[in-house]
Amino acid sequence: MIRLLLGLLLVVGSYCMGFAQFRQYSNEFLNIGAGARGLAMGGAQVATVNDVTAGYWNPAALANIQDHPSVGFMHADYFSGIGKYDFLAAAFPLAGGKKALGITALRFGVDDIPNTLFLVEPDNSINYNNIRTFSSADYAFLLSYAQTLREDDDNFLRVGGSTKIIYRNVGSFAKAWGFGFDVGVQMKRNTWYFGATLRDATTTFNAWRFTFTDRERQQLYLTNNDIPIRSNELTAPRLVLAAAKELPINDKFSALVELNTDLTFGGKRNTLIKSNAVNIDPRIGLELNYNKTVFVRAGVQNFQQALADSDTLNQKKVWIFQPSVGAGFKAGNVHIDYAFSNLANQSNPLFTHIFSIRLDIRKKD
Repeated sequence: MIRLLLGLLLVVGSYCMGFAQFRQYSNEFLNIGAGARGLAMGGAQVATVNDVTAGYWNPAALANIQDHPSVGFMHADYFSGIGKYDFLAAAFPLAGGKKALGITALRFGVDDIPNTLFLVEPDNSINYNNIRTFSSADYAFLLSYAQTLREDDDNFLRVGGSTKIIYRNVGSFAKAWGFGFDVGVQMKRNTWYFGATLRDATTTFNAWRFTFTDRERQQLYLTNNDIPIRSNELTAPRLVLAAAKELPINDKFSALVELNTDLTFGGKRNTLIKSNAVNIDPRIGLELNYNKTVFVRAGVQNFQQALADSDTLNQKKVWIFQPSVGAGFKAGNVHIDYAFSNLANQSNPLFTHIFSIRLDIRKKD
């Protein structure tokens, strides 16, 4: 396992150094997360995820679904309902539980955006009737496969991969198609879990095309705006290394602590540890459960420096982070989870409520 992780790190680092055209922030909607459990734990999921959301977090973990198909759905409103994020997935066990197939769909969209391009008439009068609305939405579709390589009592080693297709559109003005791969590995040894996911393993390529009417082109030209035709962007690989520990408390209660470390490449980011070569962004999650039925969760992620709200000169920086809490319960074949997350500075919080549901499709005896 250690040799594999070191090999991945060396390959990714050398590969990224050969490209200078990576977008520093590209396809960021794919880094939001999936499932209220994962988001409540601050996105610390790669080592322990074992449900239908594994197609997003770590495709190797889909092999945990061994006896019956499973489906899951999540919805979240961001920025007071301006942005809407949806997740839908299904997983199917194959070959006696040693293999599994997963299908995942994601959408992040902002609807009813006012188009004010023709708000001002040629005579400089304002005509509100000229305002039209459009949507800006990002979609991703993942087809995942996982296989158990070794399983002995409660220990296992699993590998998997995902092929992803990305579609992004901004009204009728711009559309992009993208394609990429994710690979993952997950391992359990006694009460310890380990995992690694390499997202955008071969880089993800997005090709943008722009379409404007003659009238729109003329208006953009008169207002000194650039008129793009096409552009391409590359998403640099992201390596996530994870470790987790089970902490039994008594016959009914137990705890789980997980640490994920995101290593990003392709330029300096605002993370806890940053450089032009590699950036390190930790995530920490905690889950307490009663009888594997009732769950309480908490997490913290997104450590970064920001301007202090109290500094009117915009010179003082402070460390901020994104906390989250949540809960869940299991009733038969149904799992319902909730997360409450803060998206902004702790002194100026911006909260989001996230709900997800999972159904295990078991045959009746």
